[in-house]
Amino acid sequence: MRAGKTLVRDPSKARIAGVCAGIADYFGIEVWLVRILVVSAFFLLAGPFLFFLYVVAWFVLDKKPVSKSHHYSKAEYNSSRGKGWSNPADDEPEKVIVKSTIWQAGESPKHAFLDINRQYDRNEKKLRQLEKYVTSSEFQLNREFRNL
Repeated sequence: MRAGKTLVRDPSKARIAGVCAGIADYFGIEVWLVRILVVSAFFLLAGPFLFFLYVVAWFVLDKKPVSKSHHYSKAEYNSSRGKGWSNPADDEPEKVIVKSTIWQAGESPKHAFLDINRQYDRNEKKLRQLEKYVTSSEFQLNREFRNL
């Protein structure tokens, strides 16, 4: 538990009502781990009681308020925008999601480093082409024609 945090449902990460997602966010663990624990407890321990508690939590817990900070979902992570990073908007700095433990969403630091290194190499190549053009006589000639 973290000081200052409240237990709320998270419908943005919900499968049914967001109760498991809210519990995972509150305790700082992965949602899939909480879901596995809940389903296992349902089948192994007290099914009807756990079902009753889930329904009560569904109605008692408030929904998580929408915040302006952007958290990357697993769908965004697996989208075609990149592996663990994306091209951000102009006002948003570039973010890389790196997992700190094995079961967390995100990519390993080694893969994140390789992806960032590949992106750096592509940008370096583009920059070299731009510098080559700017220092060429073709650029000087085009600039002179524009000034006329």
